[in-house]
Amino acid sequence: MNVAGSTQASRRTMLKYGLALAVAVPGSGLLGWQLPLAAWSADLRTTVGERRGVRLADGSVLQLNTATAVNLDLAQHCVRLIEGELALSVNHARPLHVDFGPARVTVGQAQVSVRCDDRVCRLSVLYGTVQVQIKHGMALALHYGDQLTVYADGSGAMGRLDPHAPDWRDGVLNVTDVPLGEFLREVSRYRPGVLRWEPALESHTVSGTFPLHDTDSILAYLAANFPVTVQARSRYWVTLVSRGKPAPTG
Repeated sequence: MNVAGSTQASRRTMLKYGLALAVAVPGSGLLGWQLPLAAWSADLRTTVGERRGVRLADGSVLQLNTATAVNLDLAQHCVRLIEGELALSVNHARPLHVDFGPARVTVGQAQVSVRCDDRVCRLSVLYGTVQVQIKHGMALALHYGDQLTVYADGSGAMGRLDPHAPDWRDGVLNVTDVPLGEFLREVSRYRPGVLRWEPALESHTVSGTFPLHDTDSILAYLAANFPVTVQARSRYWVTLVSRGKPAPTG
């Protein structure tokens, strides 16, 4: 292996996009196979359980959540979200654009987060005011606290930001009276492998602040505070069942 050649190529790539690494937060997942094949060619990506931050040449800060892939076109002042979730903070007048599925948001002196999954994208304004252009649709101005859900067909719905939704940037999941099923679906985003649970468990609700880097401790908390048994075939195949019941087969 030509180590020197690989190092030089890596440096050329970093210079090409004008990036300087600001923060790299290791996660629990190293199984990159969980990302779709198309994401492997992305300029920046994270695996399941990993979070990463970079500072762009203009001083803007880009953060990538778990299982996220983005392409950079800084010549056009554009970040393209392929999949996953990002947060972007721009503290200067020259804006950056974020393309995500059927829409584009223009961010100048503002902070936003964008999450795309299941053919749905959600844009949240964390600070300031941004301009959104929905493809084949109208332009919108969104302000702090606004959240826009955009569907694959270009339709959208306005809502209000959950103030704890951006807490992933600090490595925590903060919830209040969230149904257990919804909570586990969120936890599974940060955990490689298969996480399943009995439908009967969905009736419980969860509150608290949980570390995203240690999903094992989250499952241990549930076992200690709910009538739940955690049954693991391996680190990557876990099922939650009502206490006293065997794990479902299959």
